[in-house]
Amino acid sequence: MRAVELQDLLAKMTRQEKINQLLQLAAGFYIDLDAVTGPIEEMGLTEEMIDNAGTVLGISGAADVIQTQKKYLAKNRLGIPLIFMADVIHGYKTIFPIPLALGSSWNTALAEETARISALESAVSGLHVTFSPMVDLVRDPRWGRVMESTGEDAFLNAELAKAFVRGYQGTDLTLDVERVAACVKHFAAYGAPVAGREYNTVNMSERQLREAYLPGYQAALNEGAKLVMTAFNTVDGVPATANQWLMRDLLRKEWNFDGVLISDWGAVKELVPHGVASDEKEAAILALKAGVDIEMMTMCYLNHLEDALEAGEIAENLVDEAVLRILNLKNDLGLFENPYRGADVQREQELVLSDAHRESARKAAEESIVLLKNSGILPLASQQKIALIGPGAESKDILGAWSWQGESEKAISLAEGLRKYVPVEQLMIAKGCEVLTAGSQTEVAEALEIAEAADVIILALGENSDMSGEAASRSDIHLPQVQLDLFKQLKKLGKPIVVTLFNGRPLDISELSQSTEVAAIVEAWFPGTEGGNALANILMGAINPSAKLSMSFPYNVGQVPVYYNPDNTGRPEVGRSADEKYVSKYLDIPNEALYPFGFGLSYTSFSYSDLQISTTKLTPSETLKIHVTVKNTGNIIGKEIVQLYIRDVVGEVVRPVKELKGYQKIELAANEEQVITFTLSENELCYVHQDLSFKSDTGEFHVMVGPSSHDDGLLKTSFTFIN
Repeated sequence: MRAVELQDLLAKMTRQEKINQLLQLAAGFYIDLDAVTGPIEEMGLTEEMIDNAGTVLGISGAADVIQTQKKYLAKNRLGIPLIFMADVIHGYKTIFPIPLALGSSWNTALAEETARISALESAVSGLHVTFSPMVDLVRDPRWGRVMESTGEDAFLNAELAKAFVRGYQGTDLTLDVERVAACVKHFAAYGAPVAGREYNTVNMSERQLREAYLPGYQAALNEGAKLVMTAFNTVDGVPATANQWLMRDLLRKEWNFDGVLISDWGAVKELVPHGVASDEKEAAILALKAGVDIEMMTMCYLNHLEDALEAGEIAENLVDEAVLRILNLKNDLGLFENPYRGADVQREQELVLSDAHRESARKAAEESIVLLKNSGILPLASQQKIALIGPGAESKDILGAWSWQGESEKAISLAEGLRKYVPVEQLMIAKGCEVLTAGSQTEVAEALEIAEAADVIILALGENSDMSGEAASRSDIHLPQVQLDLFKQLKKLGKPIVVTLFNGRPLDISELSQSTEVAAIVEAWFPGTEGGNALANILMGAINPSAKLSMSFPYNVGQVPVYYNPDNTGRPEVGRSADEKYVSKYLDIPNEALYPFGFGLSYTSFSYSDLQISTTKLTPSETLKIHVTVKNTGNIIGKEIVQLYIRDVVGEVVRPVKELKGYQKIELAANEEQVITFTLSENELCYVHQDLSFKSDTGEFHVMVGPSSHDDGLLKTSFTFIN
């Protein structure tokens, strides 16, 4: 449909039809009305309102979508189709590792492929829009939704954000019915709530917001993402959903975003308890003035915009522009010509959770699992007697909190994965305890008995899936005490222990890390449908681990937020004697993370040497070439993530101690070496200055290349930028 035809369609719509287009309702209002009788009455909905709402969330399955769309179009006066949206965060039915795990793969091609498969399964099941990617920068593991982010670094997040958008949307969303539109969330700075508490206040300067938190969103939008979702939090004291500076001035004018802006669930009505609106009518006015096009699951627009228009409290053109953006999205999706788009019952049965997709999920998990500690115990040998103990041993609760359509019963447990390698008589299994509750005396005794008979203990620990994700903030990020108690009993046996972790956030695992009885720690995250196979492949050596953390693990919660790139202080600890007190440090733990950003081990080893730069004096018209030789010094093939950091030594404002500016994931055979080249230009030296301009400083810059953000492994040199 041409733009002029959309304008003609808009002109034919009544005011009420326009306002109805701004409403998004949940699946139950279309699929199971009996189940939502109470909410219908409570919200003041009529059948006519339901029949004319512009979008719906949570309906899936080709048959249900086709049936719902047919019923809707039969009643809609102008034949304007519904858009079907849903939370497809890291897979539809085939569940991939959580985004924080995918971030640890540092593999944009992999991220794009997981999004492509997610889009394909979603599209054949009738969906048009996914509420993904979440690109919120995260630095506080107490916040449960760190599982949905790709980590603590703006550069890495931006690269992965672009990859997810490419995977979801492809190159032509109108013609390619096997793709879905991407909705970037949560705009903005949702990942920085005070004290890591869900829905809490966010408080930062505009300069910090622009430098650290906005690049991920902007990268996703530059890649063509069609929608943006507002955040629940405040930005400079104003809730994002009512923030005209954020949504109108920055998002729409400065960034030229003309796509659909949708509230998060109930966020418009929440302007009242936030205290910036006195009632729902004022909330509706504030949100529409801020540019929010779709109100998700509250009725402020529907109940109050017409009165506000009649009273002259809001301009008619604000409603028209919101409706036109929604119609444009429907047109971009090709829904006017094909309202059923990719929904196909037969292809849904063939493609969803297919063997090929499961294989992709396994490969994604293998590249996302991080080896944190290994004293030589891994990989294991199939002839060893292995005691598999712990609540994660046979658990299929490995999909994560946002696996909306995932079926845990179809997931592969660690026990199932290990049985492919270890003869039944060599693999002994006991739970010992639940995730949160202690085992019985009999269960504990059984665990100790098989551990005593084993050569090695695999201790499978972690969180339940509902212990991370939305509304799952934790003040204590230790493993539950019952699991630590089980560990303490097992370590008395003196057997080597391999700890595996299923979890959605970095945890405080200092006790495990520092224990000599713990010979290895493997961070599996919530690895998805094929998680057990992937983890077993790594434990048994069929796959050499290659992932590196995209979010730091703290020594303890008192260190939080801890991240690799803090600003320097006037009294830095670095370069001072260990007994000097009046410097910026803790008395009881190091400043640095237990396991820092970019850290991850392999079954082989890599050396870095011969760091060279093409010039020691860089001008704006030139580029700087950085060369480093990386060698696999072990005896098996392995993948290494080579990381480039810089430091602006003297800036107009205080600069971070290091900043990631590039990375390459390479594969080297035993004893093979490769010269890796990075390129820097002035743009990579720029940052947000006091006047909010994005520009560079003249002066000295440090260049650092190595296997992680930790200083000990980095090669260093320097150059001068001359403007």
